[in-house]
Amino acid sequence: MRNLEYPLSALYTYISDAEKANQAISSVNVGWHIEHSLLVIIKIIETVCKSDPNKYKWKFNLPRLLAFTLNSFPRGKAKAPEIVKPTQTETTDFDAMFTKTRLSIEALKNAKENQFFLHPVFGNLNKKNTFIMLDIHTRHHIHIINDIISSK
Repeated sequence: MRNLEYPLSALYTYISDAEKANQAISSVNVGWHIEHSLLVIIKIIETVCKSDPNKYKWKFNLPRLLAFTLNSFPRGKAKAPEIVKPTQTETTDFDAMFTKTRLSIEALKNAKENQFFLHPVFGNLNKKNTFIMLDIHTRHHIHIINDIISSK
């Protein structure tokens, strides 16, 4: 099972760069990418923990196979659902968000193997595949953050 500690630790180191932006790389700033990544982890794990493992059904999914094999997502191909888009109406309390994210990850570790969530592209993802997807997704945003920061 993948450990999300490295990508979370990496995200945390970028808090001081939250206001940095580069429109040529991303239409949003570093802080948006951090907050979005944390919201994705929190919201997906909430869904997994509420799911009925008896309703999980595995089905072959080519996009999932490609993303998981390549360990990456293409840039600019997907739009974030509203529920995981940062509002940016006030200053984000990143420390509180990181604490909540770590608690969510502990909850996922304790979930049953076939608790799941329905991803709009990858289909049903059980506990193991949820960890993989969250790791790839978080690293995807870390790469974008690195590009924003290194472009200055």
